[in-house]
Amino acid sequence: MLTGHQTWKFPIPPVILSTATVVGPDEGEGPLVNDFDIVHGDLMLGQDSWEKAERVLLEESTKLAVENAGLTNGDIQCFVAGDLMNQIISATFAARTLSVPYLGVFGACSTSMESLAIASLLVSSGAANHALAATSSHNCTVEKQFRYPTEYGSQKPPTAQYTVTGSGAAVLGREGRGPRVTSATIGRVVDMGITDPFNMGAAMAPAAVDTIEAHLRDLNIEPGYYDMIVTGDLATVGYSIANELFEKHRIPMHQTNYYDCGLLVYDVNTQDVQAGGSGCACSAVVTYGHLLKKIKSGEMDRLLVVATGALLSPLSFQQGENIPCIAHAVAIESGRRG
Repeated sequence: MLTGHQTWKFPIPPVILSTATVVGPDEGEGPLVNDFDIVHGDLMLGQDSWEKAERVLLEESTKLAVENAGLTNGDIQCFVAGDLMNQIISATFAARTLSVPYLGVFGACSTSMESLAIASLLVSSGAANHALAATSSHNCTVEKQFRYPTEYGSQKPPTAQYTVTGSGAAVLGREGRGPRVTSATIGRVVDMGITDPFNMGAAMAPAAVDTIEAHLRDLNIEPGYYDMIVTGDLATVGYSIANELFEKHRIPMHQTNYYDCGLLVYDVNTQDVQAGGSGCACSAVVTYGHLLKKIKSGEMDRLLVVATGALLSPLSFQQGENIPCIAHAVAIESGRRG
């Protein structure tokens, strides 16, 4: 199963039986609105705090994903999830509602693919017949925790990114119809000495390139093997840096369609989202909504999603620490091509 140094190649590729995506109002005004299952018109979702609203986002996406798979909570052997809140409370409280075996994970904004990789490993190995992977983020909870509260109204630099309000979930099974998870590359922590929490794209880009390079090397393939490679949430700044690094490392990304979820989820030219999207939900809702629909429709067959995460905390930032970053890659294929 271990291929090369960092990649799991699944001998029994888990099937993505169903997905579900739930987003907030800003995402509902973006170009992918028709690819989301539920679009909320306000950020509070009828709750009395943003933190409680984020938990509801995760509860809604997981409930709908299980229903879409034709299963019940009792059919799920493991729920793998995480978020950006202190002690991943959104995921933990959602797990309390689901009442199924639970593994909490934290990879910052890379959590979408970290949870999918672990859930895939559980299913492929036989440790679970069905596993549920999910994550969430909320613009106001993240701004409140990592930068300045939304009410403060601070001016942000153009390098800043806009946290996606939403949640994405996927149900995996050992058998069934649907796209399959064929491999996953577990990233290394990369620290390039960046300390600015308003420049996440620049901090995360080297980690994304490092993981993509490892994935290609471990599997002995070229970027053109995939119809599309997407990074998680590098946005305009990080996307540009990643392309420069690909060229420097002689990785021929021109052979494939390389995109970034932070540039897909919003229209950066018409929406006030600074450099583009970020947050755990960024890669989750784009992948589980927009990109998997492309696979199911036959528009593409092979997809590599490389979710990126900045592993800082308010404590580490206050102590003047650098921002270490990580990226995890998951390959999803239709099986229509050999």
